[in-house]
Amino acid sequence: MSQFNHRAIWAIYRFELHRFSRTLLTGLLVPVITTSLYFVVFGGAIGSRMTQIDGVPYAAFIVPGLIMMSMFTESIFNASFGIYMPKFSGTIYELLSAPVSAVETVIAYVGAAATKSLAVGVIILITAHLFVDVQVDNPVAMAGFMILIAISFSLFGFIMGVWAQSFEQLQVIPMLLIMPMTFLGGAFYSIHMLAEPWRTITLFNPIVYLISGFRWTFFGHGDVGIEYSLLFIGVMLMVCLVVIGWIFRTGYRLKK
Repeated sequence: MSQFNHRAIWAIYRFELHRFSRTLLTGLLVPVITTSLYFVVFGGAIGSRMTQIDGVPYAAFIVPGLIMMSMFTESIFNASFGIYMPKFSGTIYELLSAPVSAVETVIAYVGAAATKSLAVGVIILITAHLFVDVQVDNPVAMAGFMILIAISFSLFGFIMGVWAQSFEQLQVIPMLLIMPMTFLGGAFYSIHMLAEPWRTITLFNPIVYLISGFRWTFFGHGDVGIEYSLLFIGVMLMVCLVVIGWIFRTGYRLKK
């Protein structure tokens, strides 16, 4: 049984984290400012009129949605940019010719992107405590859920980075698909507040299951059952792994 090339994994992982450290102040300051603005606008303006949702203060209710929204974006951006840059600069040929397997490459790039995403998620959670007292019913489940989300969307971002042939294409799915789906996925409200048929239509939004599952770890309940949230994450992980496996077997856009 072959062993992993730990030195190669660590080298790529450290390089990606070093790239993140060069913009550390911006990378951490932006989520803090954004979260603060959301609390001022949603927690202050809307929260003064909508005091509670399902027995949870509105300002606390939106915390899981804020964390998920940022983690979705960070995971996709970091993973896609990380693998796209070697393609753009031409250094992808050195990576493909090096004694580094596809599995080791994915572990390094996805691991680094997931680490950055988790750091942002923790920063937002800490920032949220400055505005509202957030009680977490199941901290272990919350941490596990954050890790699964970070890995899943980093894998998805890795696929995007391979698929993209320009910097503009890197922004298409996060800006035109993920962000709108997050806003319409119950990040700032409960889908039970919607009238039919919009409530049923919203259930076809996959982001609903992720935000609901994460909110369950905070408050012990969500818009959908936690089992459906876990099932969706499992399916997403499997699909992403299958697609990435196909990419390395066929060489799809790895050299373009």
